[in-house]
Amino acid sequence: MIGSLMMRVSVVILLIGLVGGIAMGVAHDFQLVAAHAHLNLIGGVLLFLFGLYYRLFPEAGASALAKVQGWLHIIGAIAFPIGIALVTTQGEKLVIAPIIGSLIVVAAVLLFAVIVFRTSEV
Repeated sequence: MIGSLMMRVSVVILLIGLVGGIAMGVAHDFQLVAAHAHLNLIGGVLLFLFGLYYRLFPEAGASALAKVQGWLHIIGAIAFPIGIALVTTQGEKLVIAPIIGSLIVVAAVLLFAVIVFRTSEV
């Protein structure tokens, strides 16, 4: 089930983000704070909440659209912060990386909105 996978991946991403944040604090080098924040929020928190929705509403998580949405979100949640880190450390020549990552996340969130409107009752 995609919801369980999303929740498991989110916990791994959150642990990576937390360890990265601790490392930045120990080193007093906060250059990657934007990447850290996006990793934790999009990959850790948002991915977990979307997975939780699929667990709470199994019919929503069983659809093919949910599987596409889940994988898009996982890919985007990893690609977007990596792209931010690349631009931060390597310069603007790699600006396409976070743009692509962010667009993948936006597509995943749009798909999630469609799923929620199809599966929730007013």
